[in-house]
Amino acid sequence: MKRRIVLVDDHALFRAGVLAELGDAVEVVGEAASVAEAVPLIRETDPDVVLLDVHLPDGGGEAVIAGVAPERPAVKFLALSVSDAAEDVIGVIRAGARGYVTKAISGAELTEAVHRIADGDAVFSPRLAGFVLDAFRSGDTASSDPELDQLTPREREVLQLIARGYSYKEIAGRLHLSARTVESHVSSVLRKLQLSSRHEITRWAAERRLI
Repeated sequence: MKRRIVLVDDHALFRAGVLAELGDAVEVVGEAASVAEAVPLIRETDPDVVLLDVHLPDGGGEAVIAGVAPERPAVKFLALSVSDAAEDVIGVIRAGARGYVTKAISGAELTEAVHRIADGDAVFSPRLAGFVLDAFRSGDTASSDPELDQLTPREREVLQLIARGYSYKEIAGRLHLSARTVESHVSSVLRKLQLSSRHEITRWAAERRLI
């Protein structure tokens, strides 16, 4: 039986690659590039599984799940991300995702993961499963990095976009903020993390696999 899926990722080329890898093994009923696009689309199409990036221009995978789950409790979410950072994995699983795989996964493995998630299983890339279980067993909070915990959700979004090379103006457009507000967030990030430049932000984020 073909599973009906929605693919949520802000990179059009990546979405095209995923669709090519999945081929006709699933039925793709919609694509979205942001939280604002994804929530109404998923509510309308009511897919079996949502393939969900954890970092989107206007929020994250957790926001998508929160916007959908109350009205579509049967929809299952599989996080598909370049990040294998603990705070990303634990955060989206706590929000309600049934699994988390990295973008290094093969097409065949992803197809199998979609079917397993639709059937009610939990699916994780091998190295992620252990610390997910450890975190829930020990009752850890969603974020395990004391430095990252200092930042607000908006500051984290700005940090990640800065680390990915976006300009203040581009970040302002993606997050619907003024450039001055973005600059203020960057100053706050630098102060809290005791960093002095965009280059140091990029290095800091890369070391924690946030980009």
